[in-house]
Amino acid sequence: MLSLALGACASLSGAQREQVTAKVVAARSTQLDCTQADACAQRSPLRALAGRAFADSTPQAPAHYALILDRGPDALLARVNLIRSATTAIDLQTYIFDEDDAGRLVLDELLAAARRGVRVRVLIDQLSALKHVDTLAALAGAHANFELKLYSPVLGRAQITYPQYALAAACCWRTLNQRMHTKLLLVDGAVGITGGRNYQDDYYDWDDEYNFRDRDLLVAGPVARVMREDFALFWNDRRSVPVEKLSDVGGRLLSSGVPPLPPSHFERPERAEAMRRDAADGALIEERLASRAMRVGEVRYISDTPEKHRAENADQQAVASGSLRGLIESAQQEVVLQTPYLVLSDAAQDMFRKLHERPYEQRPKIIISTNSLAATDAFIAYALSYKYKRRYLRELGFNIFEYKPFPLDAPIDIAATGAALPDLGTGTQDEDSDADTGSISAGRALTGESGGTAASTKPADEPPTPPVDMAQTRRELRRKYDRNSSVDRAEYQRALSREYSALRYSTRRANQPVPLQRAGIRIGLHAKSMVIDGRIGVVGTHNFDPRGDHYNTESAVVIEDRDFAQALRASIKRDIAPANSWVIARRDKPPVFSGLNYSLGKMFEAMPILDLWPMRYATSYEFVASAACPQPLLPSDPNFRACYQPVGDFPEVDVGMKAITTRIFTAFGAGLAPIL
Repeated sequence: MLSLALGACASLSGAQREQVTAKVVAARSTQLDCTQADACAQRSPLRALAGRAFADSTPQAPAHYALILDRGPDALLARVNLIRSATTAIDLQTYIFDEDDAGRLVLDELLAAARRGVRVRVLIDQLSALKHVDTLAALAGAHANFELKLYSPVLGRAQITYPQYALAAACCWRTLNQRMHTKLLLVDGAVGITGGRNYQDDYYDWDDEYNFRDRDLLVAGPVARVMREDFALFWNDRRSVPVEKLSDVGGRLLSSGVPPLPPSHFERPERAEAMRRDAADGALIEERLASRAMRVGEVRYISDTPEKHRAENADQQAVASGSLRGLIESAQQEVVLQTPYLVLSDAAQDMFRKLHERPYEQRPKIIISTNSLAATDAFIAYALSYKYKRRYLRELGFNIFEYKPFPLDAPIDIAATGAALPDLGTGTQDEDSDADTGSISAGRALTGESGGTAASTKPADEPPTPPVDMAQTRRELRRKYDRNSSVDRAEYQRALSREYSALRYSTRRANQPVPLQRAGIRIGLHAKSMVIDGRIGVVGTHNFDPRGDHYNTESAVVIEDRDFAQALRASIKRDIAPANSWVIARRDKPPVFSGLNYSLGKMFEAMPILDLWPMRYATSYEFVASAACPQPLLPSDPNFRACYQPVGDFPEVDVGMKAITTRIFTAFGAGLAPIL
């Protein structure tokens, strides 16, 4: 153990750092592929939005354009197109950057921008950075215009093993948990993208097993200058370390020099090529993206800075948390909040409790969109949410809607995953598209409901999909999906939840998606958004959880504009529609001892451990449409029980060990709440 500790904590000497710096500086190419003043930037309708916004702005009346990016492929398309439009600078800040197809594609575009003369700076949180030391070493010496830093590297390394993680947890638990969760792509200090998405396939509908229903916001105009200043604070902070100065990357560079950066190899090269082609099509970008941007007035970008990680009391520097709480406290009619993990800090619970204690006519309606156990990628977080369902419903007045794993009307492009293909046995093809958003039905794709699959709708001028060997594809998909009804495959044994880095190592088998009763491409909610009184819209990175309050740095865009807020509200309301979510409401009261049952349940809930009372206050309900029930209702409606039927605490879940362990964490895991 001592040798492990010494090895883990070993760092480069001052002389070694100088040697490494000299090696990478000498290796960095200074050759440019372009000599034009604009760095051969590609004309972009998205970049043009910034020009229009700045032209229309005055110091007293700023103008902006805002575009909600609901669909994963659109979010990736916007990023690639904007990177190509850069003339001077690209700043990218993210929590996760993977080496899968989406990550490789974006990395290729960033390097291409650097080679044509654009300054590119990339800042990634260390715990979820690129997987391979050789990749980091190659990027350190890739080009003079490309810089890469990792934020808050544990033990001074880029990569750590499980034993090293355990060592860091033992010696520096608070520092280990202080992560950079901020996400930002900023081009030329004029147009930026922020929101829930990281750089990994499952944020862009490119994973063939599990994808996130997420949301980003593109904003163009003067607020981008605030984003640029905020990025600079992180980039220049002492916690942001150039990769070549980390002991494992530096050691690799000292021993073998700067390795060549191998060409990207994509699992599905035709998909990456289609994305590249679409990103060069200005007419397509205008039709699919830029034309949907909304002109708004003032836009606020609120962000925690690295000071949050220096303060004795993190709450003093939790700018994002404090600002979001202030917005909620200002609500008069309605708060619509969407978060993947419904685990609230004590301060947040107190705030909602005070709202619910207002006189009835002054009490805002609280609508919560979150994950079900079947959909979540963070099983432990759901178990803690399950513990407090009574409190959320009864004391805080929440109307809770839990996202289904196979939503029938979600803005998810199942065809983009590469797994949704027609004719798996019945010879049918089931297409269910939404004309307004181009979204498709995810629910019928490989879920065991039929042999057909969903296919995405494309614009008429979009190039056709390359031909597919259907016979081979059919055999591969049958091997993958035609098994027992329980989805307990080896592919699900990876921990998809990297949002909870502090638990990623210690609970890699416990904190994973649960097995379901039927197979399919699962969808999990990851969007973090809020609408106040139908007039203020918020899109950001904050999960409205204790980690965001106390440990992670977070950011959000706040727009006080009724049209924008209503568009965002409609997006969230779609997610809570009966086709996409279950409703959480109290159970029917038992015929006898209902008061005793409630009192005992409340008493056990208050216990930090030993919450063993088996009769839970709430369960899940499904809407049953009929002539008497034409429209969905809130649980507070007196006709609710006539229109909804209970479907159990964990619908769609293959009840087994996960149900048991959910109850175990409910009983004993309350102490984890501060880091969830």
